Amino acid sequence: MLISIVAPCYNEEAVLARFHDKVQKVAEELLPLGHDMEFVYVDDGSRDRTLTVLRQLAELDARVRYVSFSRNFGKEAALLAGLRHASGDAVVVMDADLQHPPELISRMVQLREQGYDQVIARRTRTGDGFLRTATARLYYRFVNRLVDVELVDGVGDFRMLSRRVVDAVLDLTEYNRFSKGLFAWVGFPATTFEYENAVREHGRSSWSFKSLLNYGLDGLLSFNNRPLRAALYLGMCLLVCAGLYTAWIVGAALVNGVETPGYVTIITAVTAFAGVQMIMLGVIGEYTGRIYYEVKGRPHFLVKATNVERAEETEGRTPCSTNKDLIR
Repeated sequence: MLISIVAPCYNEEAVLARFHDKVQKVAEELLPLGHDMEFVYVDDGSRDRTLTVLRQLAELDARVRYVSFSRNFGKEAALLAGLRHASGDAVVVMDADLQHPPELISRMVQLREQGYDQVIARRTRTGDGFLRTATARLYYRFVNRLVDVELVDGVGDFRMLSRRVVDAVLDLTEYNRFSKGLFAWVGFPATTFEYENAVREHGRSSWSFKSLLNYGLDGLLSFNNRPLRAALYLGMCLLVCAGLYTAWIVGAALVNGVETPGYVTIITAVTAFAGVQMIMLGVIGEYTGRIYYEVKGRPHFLVKATNVERAEETEGRTPCSTNKDLIR
């Protein structure tokens, strides 16, 4: 069985060589068992010497295939590019910063041989702060009440996929991608095992609070339209409340006579309704924006350099050259 290792890279110059050494050792351990490996690295527009390191690795190891983007397109685009270039019977998706332990690949292979199409590594939250852990748990409880797929706390992109799962994911051509949800949506037999959270060996994570918030919103909006339905229900509730309030005002005027209108009441009501309207417009705007990006049909990424002989590289276009910079 040929196993493809797909590793998105962003500013991983300092750790990339060590990562490759570790996955090479795993490859040597699996070779006597009849499993070969290829390594597919995707440079997501790194600002350091990541591409230079990838070229050096490719010169030393013929199994290394790399793709370098013209700029930073994001991890979702990098995952898509990696899956498109992976030719293995099974594909392991993992980060190159060594927070996903390469030693677990052997365990994934064992579980894959039991017939599972997805072998998913679920990390514990050992070492995470209390606030981050509590926030994550609350988010998953909330979002799983809304989305059409089940998202599990601690489950990320680190997993082994069978070829039919990879093909199914590649058939999903949407522009706004949320891979964690897509992997759950395609289904197929899956199993999960836990592992201890590893500490990042170099640098700091590029995931800021804003990035995590946007990622969470992507997960919420990518697999349901319930916020739009909630806007309808909320509007109906506000209409009923307004009707009841009007009836109460009319009744009070008939009983007690017309009183001086309350300034505070008016301001509060106007402000509250305006706030609700802005929130609802924001929800509608999010969905409209996603439709806007889908309709434009832009490629998910553009390739600057690659050593892949047949690069379907960007949306099935014919490459200009091999192992040279591609201008698109």
